[in-house]
Amino acid sequence: MSLWNTSRALALGAVVAASLMACSKGETPQPVADPPAAPAVAETPPPAPPQEEGAHAFKIGELSAWAVRDGALEFPNDNKIFGLGKTPDEVNALLTAASLPTDKLQLGLQPLLVKTADKVLLFDTGAAANFGPGNGKIQASLAEAGFQPADVTDIFISHLHGDHVGGLVNADGALAFPNATVHLSKAEWKFLQEVKQDIANQMGLEKRDALVAAIKPKVEAFAPGAELVKGNVKAVNIKGHTPGHSGYEITSGAEKLLYVGDSMHHFVISVQRPDWPMAFDADQKVGAKSRADLIAELAKSGERVYAVHFPWPGIGKVQKAGDGAVWVGE
Repeated sequence: MSLWNTSRALALGAVVAASLMACSKGETPQPVADPPAAPAVAETPPPAPPQEEGAHAFKIGELSAWAVRDGALEFPNDNKIFGLGKTPDEVNALLTAASLPTDKLQLGLQPLLVKTADKVLLFDTGAAANFGPGNGKIQASLAEAGFQPADVTDIFISHLHGDHVGGLVNADGALAFPNATVHLSKAEWKFLQEVKQDIANQMGLEKRDALVAAIKPKVEAFAPGAELVKGNVKAVNIKGHTPGHSGYEITSGAEKLLYVGDSMHHFVISVQRPDWPMAFDADQKVGAKSRADLIAELAKSGERVYAVHFPWPGIGKVQKAGDGAVWVGE
């Protein structure tokens, strides 16, 4: 019985007892009054679902930085993208050991935002509408970090796949970041202007001509290894994924962070089996070697890494583990 019901019963019992005593003295019993009604208790609404974080702040030395969420990508685990030439059991063994599902492969999609003393730098721009309705959140994520599109001064494109350049233009084909210089490698810029439309479609660039027209006045194409922001940003040539794929080394004082672009995609498969070919690499043999070399170098150096497709927020290190390496997120 609840505390309220117990109290109510005791009160009623006391009234009845008093009435009986009055009868024994020849008194006329008074009517028994009902005890006061229980106060109404407001129903507590169910808690709202947790809000998905759109901007994750961190530091690169003295520089302020944010992971900015654009969305996520998902692919079937069918050996047609990851683990080419391998058996399902070989891929599943890696996933199971990492407590991951074996029916699908999930990738993050979080460009990187960095604030220097006088610039706002954005590394890749997400997918926009190129890869379904679950993406295209970068503008809202930038706002959560405290920035507007007009604040961005420089955009650094790792390569020209649709999930990295979709956010360069809005739904009307206009520049989404009107004040930003667009940095990409000379080889990548040349390829974009010359690629046939059927190949562009496979890259997620169905509106290739409109994209080229919109960004052309803003493009500054660079040579491999170029220093792009003095003292802060240097291009890193990572071969195999596309003709001019670039990573970016971001420096502040003694601290560095490597933005790896699409040299690696999946935080387990790409890191633990970097030599396995994958379908998204234009040159699968070169891509696998570049990835394996980079993983070995990062495991040795301990340099921090920003991986646009790894689990949110994509910051961490590659660490040596036995004869290989593993990803350790921050």
